[in-house]
Amino acid sequence: MKDKDIYILGIESSCDDTAAAVINNGVVLSNVVATQKIHEAYGGVVPELASRAHQQNIVPVVHEALRIANIDKKDVSAMAFTQGPGLMGSLLVGASFSKSFAMGMDIPLIGVNHMQAHILAHFIKTEEQKAPNFPFIALTISGGHTQLVKVTDYFEMEIIGETLDDAVGEAFDKSAKILGLPYPGGPLIDKYAQMGDPNRFPFPKPKVGPLQFSFSGLKTAVLYFIEKEVKANPNFIEENLYDICASIQYTIVDYLMDKLKNAVKKTGIREIAIGGGVSANSGIRKALREAEETLGWKTYIPKFEYCTDNAAMIAMVGELKFKQEIFSASNAMSYARMKF
Repeated sequence: MKDKDIYILGIESSCDDTAAAVINNGVVLSNVVATQKIHEAYGGVVPELASRAHQQNIVPVVHEALRIANIDKKDVSAMAFTQGPGLMGSLLVGASFSKSFAMGMDIPLIGVNHMQAHILAHFIKTEEQKAPNFPFIALTISGGHTQLVKVTDYFEMEIIGETLDDAVGEAFDKSAKILGLPYPGGPLIDKYAQMGDPNRFPFPKPKVGPLQFSFSGLKTAVLYFIEKEVKANPNFIEENLYDICASIQYTIVDYLMDKLKNAVKKTGIREIAIGGGVSANSGIRKALREAEETLGWKTYIPKFEYCTDNAAMIAMVGELKFKQEIFSASNAMSYARMKF
């Protein structure tokens, strides 16, 4: 089968977005995402509601992905799906659909590690995006993960550093909640930070190992700071919101960059790629671009649509595995926690 004839259908359902995509020789033909708005009222993702919404959305989303890609289901060469990590109920909806589709169409089934997919999203072919050269350091930053990964080949990855407690995305969202901002608050902190003074309110950076992360202490510092200031001035948040957000974001981004510098020093690798939902943050993107000029790094930042949870990255990994004939059994299990 020639590359031009290979069509991989990918399904992503690890959290609260139901997504389907079709990829052909590294080129995304469709990338459809159904976002669940119901969780906003609860200030976070409710697992049971998420899995129910996936059940409602998955068939229409897949139908739309095939329609936009202008292919028939009979043209699909293999079925790729998120095997983990993620919310078990959500994962099972995507896995069940994918297994049924693969069995019904008599095509290979390919399980995909969600965090590997965030890294390998860099190999999606676009005019704006160039793929990193092996070996490279990947910083995966999301609501559930913060990891430094040494990537030697497509499926040769080693975690060289990770968070000891909370993930960076959680630090953004919890800080936003302390400020009274609606869920998800991370993007709002980013938005308001661009209008504030990042040096106005200094926050401490946790002291852990050179390649390790910790964010629980930072969240506590923000909480105590806000409680103290609001007690003295009930209007403190409203009067200083932009500066508070800018200061929080500056501290987090500077902390991430400290760890990246340590990773480069330890490995000697200057090719740096980021992935995961927090890689959409303007502060980390700006810091990486500046590092190219000041530190001589070569940095790779994915398109915004491939930063947040999406099925194009799942389909991309599916295509890479398909070409190496790395397939999954029809009874492949899903995993809430999944190692590389």
